[in-house]
Amino acid sequence: MNAPSTPSVALRWSAVTHQGKVRTNNEDAFLGLAFNAQGVAYLGKEGSGPFDQYDYVFAVSDGMGGARAGEFASKITVEKITKLLPQGFRSAASGMEVGFGDLYQELFGEIHRALGYLSSQYEECQGMGATLSLAWFSPGRMRFSHLGDSRIYFLPKEGGLQQITHDHTHVGWQFRKGTLNEREARSHPGKNSLQKALGAGHQFVDAQVGAVDWTPGDLFLLCTDGLIDGLWDRQILRLLREPDETELALPPARRLMEKALENSGRDNITALVVEAIAT
Repeated sequence: MNAPSTPSVALRWSAVTHQGKVRTNNEDAFLGLAFNAQGVAYLGKEGSGPFDQYDYVFAVSDGMGGARAGEFASKITVEKITKLLPQGFRSAASGMEVGFGDLYQELFGEIHRALGYLSSQYEECQGMGATLSLAWFSPGRMRFSHLGDSRIYFLPKEGGLQQITHDHTHVGWQFRKGTLNEREARSHPGKNSLQKALGAGHQFVDAQVGAVDWTPGDLFLLCTDGLIDGLWDRQILRLLREPDETELALPPARRLMEKALENSGRDNITALVVEAIAT
């Protein structure tokens, strides 16, 4: 008797970014790539793809700096990813888990140096910096790296909403310790004061690195702090897992963005939702 076949898996994604109601430009950026050792292919704002030839990388970045430096910083950040990640595909394909931390540190370090150089050479780029939250998907596993106060959430098929990245702020540290609750952290005047970021005058880069196993039905959300400003955790969970009929007609990322814009819109808003599916 033949053994039962293992169902193949794929990803489905949607992404959106919006300048918000107050800002005149958008300093956020997002990225979706399918890649292997030979190169990369850019992904559209919505789509799906199998793992027969490619791994997938998704990222969000929130830039900072005077004039349009923040906008430039986030774009530089995501562009660097396209050049460096294919170099690490071979080690990923051969299961060399230990190599991921080194690859991520190299990637974040190169972005950090590039932003620092531009900030030192051009007056209009002084203070340039960016957050970066990056997720690398291979079959059954997501490996991430993160710096700043953008976020990656994990929504297992059976379970609630888990923030798997750390906000690199003193307020974020207090929240993780349990000395501040969600409401207190959201209203704290120092919530946006970053202790770690790419560029922005920071001397060292010490990115958070981790991994999550996934199965079909699991969801991931990558977002900038503008989305969080307009949505409570319980609202994110409801919009992704229990949308009403009108919301269900919208791609998941747009559901989140539109509700955050309705509730706040004081900052740029970026959401990128990735769903693991069986095919």
